[in-house]
Amino acid sequence: MIDLKVLRENPDLVRNSQKVRGEDVAIVDQLIAADGLARTALAEFETIRAEQNVLSKAVGAAKGDEKVAILEKAKELATRVKSADSSRAEAEGKANALALQIANIIDPKAPIGGEADFVVIEEIGTPRDFSKDGFEPKDHVEIGKLIKAIDTERGAKVAGSRSYYLTGPGAMLEFALVNYAIASASKAGFIPVIPPVLVKPHAMEGTGFLGQAAENVYHLEEDDVYLVGTSEVPLAAYHMDEILDNLPIRYAGYSSCFRREAGTYGKDTRGIIRVHQFDKVEMFSFVKLEDAEAEHLRLLEWEKDFLKAMEIPFRVIDVASGDLGASAIRKFDCEAWIPTQGTYREVTSTSNCTEFQARRLNIRYRDENGTKPVATLNGTLVAIPRMIVAILENHQNEDGSVNVPPALRPFLGVDKLVCA
Repeated sequence: MIDLKVLRENPDLVRNSQKVRGEDVAIVDQLIAADGLARTALAEFETIRAEQNVLSKAVGAAKGDEKVAILEKAKELATRVKSADSSRAEAEGKANALALQIANIIDPKAPIGGEADFVVIEEIGTPRDFSKDGFEPKDHVEIGKLIKAIDTERGAKVAGSRSYYLTGPGAMLEFALVNYAIASASKAGFIPVIPPVLVKPHAMEGTGFLGQAAENVYHLEEDDVYLVGTSEVPLAAYHMDEILDNLPIRYAGYSSCFRREAGTYGKDTRGIIRVHQFDKVEMFSFVKLEDAEAEHLRLLEWEKDFLKAMEIPFRVIDVASGDLGASAIRKFDCEAWIPTQGTYREVTSTSNCTEFQARRLNIRYRDENGTKPVATLNGTLVAIPRMIVAILENHQNEDGSVNVPPALRPFLGVDKLVCA
């Protein structure tokens, strides 16, 4: 949730942020009006309640007819206080509902535009020239069959489209990636966490996933809980309604993630690039607002270090305004080179959400001036299926076997995944 003080003092800043995101601008003025009504209703309630408090003190000293009159007046004020409190709650509820529909105020450094208007910050590594090796690269589905690591046919048979099994070396590769990721995160000071993947509505709403992203969320209506699309959700909500000490606090969450992939019909249907269920290690930081920008760059560096260790060519992009989630003011994606597609594909991302999620979830820290909302940031250390795709395709041999990156060999126990 945005800071309403910013809205009152600089509404054009909020209007422009909504505009460059491609979101509803008119809602800003609706919120300004609703906020004004809520503040007026609160003032009226507090005035009547103060009058009631003064009258209550006078009851004890009054006698006879005077006391009867005061008690009658007190009864009238009690009715008015109840009515004013009801009006206040209704007005504040309407204002809060509108506030929840406004995205975080975008960082002016973020590129303006849609999905294709990102800015490439850097390219790391050189895509492999398979012609020099004398063969055409196979895609990850074909390699997965040869080494018996991926089974999409049985996945579809059992669970429907965009489903898969990781078997044998595929399963072992996942375990190696997770172990390497957790070991790396722990060394960097992150606390490993295995969070719940079912969360209550407030946790999902508090992290900003029931707005523009709601269509991709699985909701179990009978129980009124949601399957998370990222462990960002339970990690952010872990400290809701708390006051934190000793910032920064950093967590590395490992969980399964679930996404409906609505609106992507016919897109990336082959293989395991865009699936309904996958496992991921997610970094999450709670910091002071003034430290958020530097923390964002640290998260990006940890992601880059992971990809370098996997010896995968990749690039870093600054995501454009229209492609940002509601909570993020700025986002960097790391995109791995996928040889058979001849392009870079997103494998990790990191977002600076400033105080937006913390205001919704009531997460604060205390300093000499009182309590303030914390800033929250997230970054994917490894999304398993896409990293497997990148490893299989970039490190393949002509016979379909795959060289294991040296960083993973201690966790996997072999230096090559061979054809079955």
